[in-house]
Amino acid sequence: MKLNTKTIKEMASNGERLDDRELDEYRKVEVETDYIPTTAQGSARVKIGETDVIVGISFDVESPYDDRPNAGTIVTNAELAPMADREFESGPPQEAGVELARVVDRGIRESEALDLESLCIEEGEKVYATFIDVHVLNNDGNLLDASALAAIAALTSGYLPAYDEEEDDLNYDESAGDIPMTKIPVTATGRKIGDTILWDTTSEEEEALGARLTVTLTEEDQVVAMQKGGREPLTQEEIYEIMEDAKNQTQQFRELLEE
Repeated sequence: MKLNTKTIKEMASNGERLDDRELDEYRKVEVETDYIPTTAQGSARVKIGETDVIVGISFDVESPYDDRPNAGTIVTNAELAPMADREFESGPPQEAGVELARVVDRGIRESEALDLESLCIEEGEKVYATFIDVHVLNNDGNLLDASALAAIAALTSGYLPAYDEEEDDLNYDESAGDIPMTKIPVTATGRKIGDTILWDTTSEEEEALGARLTVTLTEEDQVVAMQKGGREPLTQEEIYEIMEDAKNQTQQFRELLEE
């Protein structure tokens, strides 16, 4: 593995990759919505190369937070099953899973993509709780981008179940309309290997990772969230480079969402 890590770094410094892609080139990206049509109120499966992720959206009725009595809530979870990667373990949430859920959640929350006030049923008493569940089927790198894209695809293609006042519960067979979205945030991650920035790294390339920066942007290319990872620092120039390149990288994701 050490020899392979050294090779990956040397290749990156020469503008080369193990699979012959350009440094800023993504693998094939596939988006399939309504993947779980019977039990989820929104769902999407995203494949980036061999990385395979499913996100399901569900709703329940809960009490609002005291400081936001007229706003719905968001809960994001990520399941890293051992079948997806031999490094994943069964049991309590792992650090990688917690971070993955946090990155997906932050892009949606900080952009205010979900109109939480539209999810209020009765102020101070009842609101819609939105659950975003990320399930990794196979990990071959770049889980952050795949999961964030799947979450947005699931939200934008899903529906809000109707609230039944008589039963004081949700009627999942009846739609109250589309999930109320105000923005469509999209996420892309630049990764530093050696002194070179690469995009859409495979799991093999990520063994040589020094640092990464995940950037979430709105349709207006406004940066709404960033997450730094990895042990090494990023220079100011590298941060600006990733932020600027992220605008181009997220454009292809937007085109897929429009399709």
